Amino acid sequence: MDMESLMAQAQSLQTKISAAQDSLSQMHVKGMVENGGVIVDMTGKYDVVSVVIRDEILTLGSAKVSELVKRAYKDAKVKADVLIDKTMSEITGGTLAE
Repeated sequence: MDMESLMAQAQSLQTKISAAQDSLSQMHVKGMVENGGVIVDMTGKYDVVSVVIRDEILTLGSAKVSELVKRAYKDAKVKADVLIDKTMSEITGGTLAE
C-alpha cells in the first residue's frame, strides 16, 4: 500500500472518529439506583446532564445520599463505556476495541 493511500485512509478514519465523538456528545445514558430513587443522566462523553434525587432518598442522610449518587454515576459510566465501545467499534471494524 502506498503512503498516499495510507494517509487517505487515516484521514477518513479521523473524520469518522470525529463524527462519532460528536454523536456521542448527543447520546444519553441513565444510571439508576434504589429503583430510580437516584438517577444520573450522562452523555456518551461522560458529561453529567442532570442528577435527580427523590425526596424519600433525601431523608436517608447525606452520607447515604452521597453513596447512592456515586453508585448511580458509576452505573451511568458503565453504560456510557458500552455505548462508546459499540460506537467506536462500528466505525473501526473492532480494531480499537481490543
